[in-house]
Amino acid sequence: MTASNGTRGGFQMRNGILTSQETEMTYRITGLSPEPFADLIGQDDATLAQRGAMRVTATGKPGFPCRVSLDDAAPGETLILFNHVSHDVATPYRSAYAIYVRENAPAAAVFEDALPPVLENRPIAFRAFDSAGMLRNAALALPGEADAKIRTLFEMPEIAYLHAHSAAHGCFVAKVERTG
Repeated sequence: MTASNGTRGGFQMRNGILTSQETEMTYRITGLSPEPFADLIGQDDATLAQRGAMRVTATGKPGFPCRVSLDDAAPGETLILFNHVSHDVATPYRSAYAIYVRENAPAAAVFEDALPPVLENRPIAFRAFDSAGMLRNAALALPGEADAKIRTLFEMPEIAYLHAHSAAHGCFVAKVERTG
């Protein structure tokens, strides 16, 4: 057995775990639908403030990750910052935190077996949940490690989905679903 991603006897070593070559795990990462937030877009600052939200202007890239497009806003672009329930489950792991959504984000981005820009250039904390919404594992991915961490977590059959969070700020980034 080699220490790298070598193969032997129908098995391969992937991220330090011996896995079957018979089944290749696939995944999908989807941005949030803009529909639930549509009533925030275009509102004046006073109305946003009444709803606990605010308009911000991106001052650098990276730094203002849109949860619909799954890409950082360009400097000068406006976003709405508001509290979002990202894990709406009847367990102790229900979660809500601040997120950004571009004011001009038209549709949820979808990435099949590929990483969106927001998962490539920053440390990401992955939380791995079972189908009942209970946390079963977690992993930290530094830049360049997200795909490997996703695949390793999904090697556990009890994991139904992952939530990616910004490791530094703690905010929800995206949901990762097993597709194969």
